[in-house]
Amino acid sequence: MKSIFQPAKLFEIRRPKVPSTLVLGGTGRTGHRVVRSLWDSGHKVRIGSRQAEPAFDWEKPETWRRCLEGMTQVYVNFAPDLAMPKARQSITEFTDLAYRMGIQKLVLLSGRGEEEALACEQIIRFSGMDWTIVRSAWFNQNFSEGAFRSMVQEGEIALPTGGTREPFVDVHDVVDVIIAALTEEGHEGKTYETTGPRLLGLEDIAEELSSALGRTITFADIPHDVFLEGIEDMGMPAELVRLMDYLFATVMDGRNEKIGYGVQEALGRPPRDFRDYASMTSLTGVWTPKRALNLVTA
Repeated sequence: MKSIFQPAKLFEIRRPKVPSTLVLGGTGRTGHRVVRSLWDSGHKVRIGSRQAEPAFDWEKPETWRRCLEGMTQVYVNFAPDLAMPKARQSITEFTDLAYRMGIQKLVLLSGRGEEEALACEQIIRFSGMDWTIVRSAWFNQNFSEGAFRSMVQEGEIALPTGGTREPFVDVHDVVDVIIAALTEEGHEGKTYETTGPRLLGLEDIAEELSSALGRTITFADIPHDVFLEGIEDMGMPAELVRLMDYLFATVMDGRNEKIGYGVQEALGRPPRDFRDYASMTSLTGVWTPKRALNLVTA
């Protein structure tokens, strides 16, 4: 008599299917870190950038379909910023295509206090797919990887803030939240406002950097028009000049002078402090004055 029991099937292990992730802006500040973390944990990843194959370009919708093929989720990082006028239409068209192609989840990197970014968040929320929104404060890494690095090297941070404070956040904390949203259950339908643990004015930033570097970094609160003229003279593209104009004239008006708790909510731990970032980054040499670098390489 044949047994009705089939032990092999009773104890069969069903392994969950590993999602395939398209990382838009996959060579950028958050994107390359997201790619590295997913790769290290064995996930299938496709880099979405103009240099990748297949290439992805926000300004060329005809490139989107090939990048979405075979993917199950997308990290949506709009370049250069969701505050740009074209962002809303691009996000609308992209999410519509993603839905029609069977994408299951979107994780959006958004900005705090930007009306345009809030409109894009709503598009994601009503896309028909699972979603998580990571609404981030300004990155600490703007001072070591972004436009403000040369200011630190030269010893003076000159920006038009009007005394406004910002809860600068470490990009690694933001990436950890993004990774959690992409790889763990329980983050669907959540909006995480990721900030650092302290409100800091740029005079506070200069003080922290001075302490970490052992040399004086000063802060000058310059007029808005002087700042714009300066970055234009440096050769910054007109599109980015308009973005800087908007960010410093609108977003840095005090509306974001509050702490968010997205890192704690998503990860169950506190965010890193700017002091720790400054201390660790000072060891890398990225803030070595340019004149010292010239002496070394001469």
